[in-house]
Amino acid sequence: MRNYQLTIADGAKKIFPALAHLGGASRQGDQISFTNYYMEMNKKPFFAICGEFHFSRYSHDRWEDELIKMKMGGINIISTYVFWNHHEEIEGSFDWKENKNIRKFIQLCSKHGLYVILRIGPFAHGEVRNGGMPDWLYGRPFNIRSNDKDYLEYVNRFYQQIAQEISDLLFADNGPIIATQLENEFQHAGSPWELTTGTTNEWLPSGQGGEAHIKILKKMAVKAGIQTPIYTATAWGGAVAPTDEVLPLWGGYAYWPWIFYGDVTEHPATPSFTFRDYHNNNRSSTFDFEPVYQPEDIPFSCAEMGGGMTVFYPYRFKLPYESVDALSLIKVAGGCNFVGYYVYHGGSNPKGKQIPYLNENVTPKISYDYQAPIGEFGQTRASYHRLKRQHLFYQRYQDRLSKMRTILAHEPETFHPEDVETLRFAIREHHQSGFLFINNFQDHVKTQKQNDFSITLKWDNHKLRIPETGSLSINENENAILPFYFSMEGITLQYATTQLITDLEYENERYYFFYMPKGLNGEYCFPAQEILSISIDKGDITYVQDKTIIKVDHEQSMIKLKTKTNQTLSICTMTSQESLTLWQANIKEQKYMILTDTNLLIANETIRLEDESLANPTLKAFPALGNLQAKGKRLASHQNGLFTEYALPKSSKSVTFDWKRIQANKVVIQIPASAFDGVKELLLKVTYQGDIGHAFINGELIHDNFANGDIWEIGLKRFENRIIAYGLYLYITPLKEGVKVNSDSSMAAREEIVHNEIAQIDSVNLIPITEVDLEI
Repeated sequence: MRNYQLTIADGAKKIFPALAHLGGASRQGDQISFTNYYMEMNKKPFFAICGEFHFSRYSHDRWEDELIKMKMGGINIISTYVFWNHHEEIEGSFDWKENKNIRKFIQLCSKHGLYVILRIGPFAHGEVRNGGMPDWLYGRPFNIRSNDKDYLEYVNRFYQQIAQEISDLLFADNGPIIATQLENEFQHAGSPWELTTGTTNEWLPSGQGGEAHIKILKKMAVKAGIQTPIYTATAWGGAVAPTDEVLPLWGGYAYWPWIFYGDVTEHPATPSFTFRDYHNNNRSSTFDFEPVYQPEDIPFSCAEMGGGMTVFYPYRFKLPYESVDALSLIKVAGGCNFVGYYVYHGGSNPKGKQIPYLNENVTPKISYDYQAPIGEFGQTRASYHRLKRQHLFYQRYQDRLSKMRTILAHEPETFHPEDVETLRFAIREHHQSGFLFINNFQDHVKTQKQNDFSITLKWDNHKLRIPETGSLSINENENAILPFYFSMEGITLQYATTQLITDLEYENERYYFFYMPKGLNGEYCFPAQEILSISIDKGDITYVQDKTIIKVDHEQSMIKLKTKTNQTLSICTMTSQESLTLWQANIKEQKYMILTDTNLLIANETIRLEDESLANPTLKAFPALGNLQAKGKRLASHQNGLFTEYALPKSSKSVTFDWKRIQANKVVIQIPASAFDGVKELLLKVTYQGDIGHAFINGELIHDNFANGDIWEIGLKRFENRIIAYGLYLYITPLKEGVKVNSDSSMAAREEIVHNEIAQIDSVNLIPITEVDLEI
């Protein structure tokens, strides 16, 4: 058995007020401020959870439900780019209507209690054509991304347009906009000038002018009326982010399609999933974090943790969804109290008025799904549900977690990402209470189950072995956050080998919700002398010296415990799979925990379920939701452990459609109007072999997909009328072997000769997504 030991010196994190130039108050009295370690809301720690969602890449009539979905996933701040060329593709003609209606988008964020970070550029990148810069700037005699006064006049005009659209939606006006990002990756990254791609292959510059440029942009934004408590700038890779003006933002990706622009042929394993201390002056330079300031003076805040990654033409890969919450765990363990995912919600590139496609040339023309937690058509991925568990934890225990310091088990400079033998762990701790972070995921390397280990935490006056006896195991690609010396209603949980999610109070009793990460056996350790009585429905209770050890079975179980201080608490332990179906809801001033395989959308005390035609859909709730009804009919219910289980009405919707194979790689699909009746979305799922999938309606490209081994999905509801009228045509361009171009003719002939082509549509399926409204 391997016993890892970690010595913890006495002391606590030094926390003090910081960033006095940032912060501010709303008219109703809410106040934003900062310490050197975390953001504050009304002088209390605020754990920011930002999800990137580009409004101009999504249908405006669906924004509201997607924002609700993001909030249900634990997001509390929406970050979004304002792409200049989406709004002023034609010089002097600004478009703020429909999918580009930023005002409507922000009003919906406000309606649902979501804060907003506006990323106003002018350079954005985001895999948009020219990094978001309009084509017509190329024809102007000045250097873009510079302090050239003529260039800045155009930027100022753009900022003024944004300011007009967002007037009275700022935090000071009780609006949701709390932050403004200036530029992006300034003096670190550029992008191709797409109108030259394939000829001169010219690139936009990464920028020039240094800190002065960011300061000028900030002054222009403030003068235009974009006045927010927080101004930010991305700082990775040496990008300019003057800390006397902005909050520097960081990030991290483990999947790098951009490296295949050059001569790289194989993606390396990255250090993204090894533990690091990002808020430590003695570790001021580390992978993807090289600040030009003292790290302990400023909160380590992230804007772009890899919530997914888009495929580039030279690099096709299927994102492991376990990578997303593993990366979040790594950053938080390292002292991050402000997480941000790029992107959290996928989208589709709009088409231009003059330019057919507004994408960067190495990416799909339409699709910007990004393999994100929420997909391009509202699909929730495994990463969404895995993150949800973490987000509930971050928010509920932000007061405790935000003050905890990072202590590493291994030196990050000498720990190699290829090492899958050594257990990866770290802790965050404050006054001997904290959380043990374990990660067993690594990109581009095959990991293995970590078997037969224990961890001993050693302070000057005592030590804690986890577990007390025996050993632990954790599955490959799994991660865990385990509490130790955690105060619960007058009793101390000395450790748990289950992961804490959240808690609620009901009828003067506190209920805690944990789950068992895959491979871990569930165990709780309490001091025996603090317990008056204890019971468990599925598990065993043993006593080791002065400790009470409770081992739970690998199914949902309930522990009820009464302390010597006469307080009662209950602990519900779920399996990992069950925890992925857990949702938190606040209805009529009561917090509920709900288990359902469907997507749960709750707003304004209404409950809706998105159902992908489950055979036996159910919903379990604690506390009970009373006489729950659907379509005016009371749902049958029964008690199932702690939860009340309700039988949901089965989806009776079935769809028929016709498809005809023209060639192996060409299919024509006809869908009747009846297929669209009563559905929220009609999801086309296509499996194929080849290079790129193209979908056309009446000759117009409406979607594309770079083959990466995953199912190609298209939401058809937004194209309903056109599909009914014209049908849908799918075409797969082939993968080619033995290609050469024959150009030896004397008459300017060029002919492609191909030895073998691979292009085949294997299956086409149509899945109705329905919605069920529930009433209490």
